[in-house]
Amino acid sequence: MIIFIGVAGSGKSMQGRLLADELAVPWLSTGEFLRMLISGERRKDMVAGKLLKDQDIISLVRKIFTIIDVGNEFVLDGFPRTPAQADWLLNQVKHGQLSSTVVIHLKASSEIIKERLLQRGRKDDYKEAIDERLLEYEQLSVPIIKNFKEAGIMVYDINGEETSEKVHQQILEAVEKAHSVYANKNQV
Repeated sequence: MIIFIGVAGSGKSMQGRLLADELAVPWLSTGEFLRMLISGERRKDMVAGKLLKDQDIISLVRKIFTIIDVGNEFVLDGFPRTPAQADWLLNQVKHGQLSSTVVIHLKASSEIIKERLLQRGRKDDYKEAIDERLLEYEQLSVPIIKNFKEAGIMVYDINGEETSEKVHQQILEAVEKAHSVYANKNQV
């Protein structure tokens, strides 16, 4: 499993799809699944830029994992976003339900993020919702990186402000390095 983490607008989805296509593996975007499946009050909250409850997201991810072969590599985009979600995922890895190759952490400044999201023009991309996402990212998602590192999962910080080609190349290099380390661990 190759996990993409980053604030909305950092390039996770574009880069996740590119990598999945290059590696010929599934690309699982929790954001895409949420936009397809969530309705009612939860959808209104989502459009307002609020994170959904951890249990709702974990339940969705469990369903997603039943439609693919989690024994093979895949790209996971947009999950986990909170420490509780990360704990759940790390527990799955710890108990052999999933294996994690690498975490790709796409980083970009708040100015770049705001500019990209406002240009994207989705209904949930307005100034207040973007500010809320940036704050939640700093408070909830950034600590996840530390959790992954402490669990022995390789984390690569990638500058998401570079051209998409440069970002993609850096990601390919990180994944290749992670595959090499992972293969060496399994040979010992």
